[in-house]
Amino acid sequence: MASSDHTAGFEPADRLAQDRENVRRRFWIKFKRVVAQLPFAEDLLAAYYCAFDKETPRHVQAALLGAVAYFILPLDFMPDVMPLLGFTDDAAVLATAIRLVASHITQEHRDAARAALKRGIDADEAME
Repeated sequence: MASSDHTAGFEPADRLAQDRENVRRRFWIKFKRVVAQLPFAEDLLAAYYCAFDKETPRHVQAALLGAVAYFILPLDFMPDVMPLLGFTDDAAVLATAIRLVASHITQEHRDAARAALKRGIDADEAME
């Protein structure tokens, strides 16, 4: 087995995560389109806010950006258009990343996520 085989399927997310502005822009486009279908929307938003927080350590940002990038990929292990199952893989990747860096996702990140969901998501407002 080649040394890179264990990452099969994650390379596009890794490359995408390196372009923070592209992740930011594409995240809001997809999030607004599918938010009603996401039972983990608040966790995803809290992870997003943590990933882009300047106070968050780089290694934590990298883990969370990878998970967010996986969410915005148009093709993944379980196509998002599949009823009931489409976001299962996204939720698993996000849950794993959050579990690894949970202590860095602050109450402020969670409050911001809750507030954004409560007022409705406006991409221009959310990107500031």
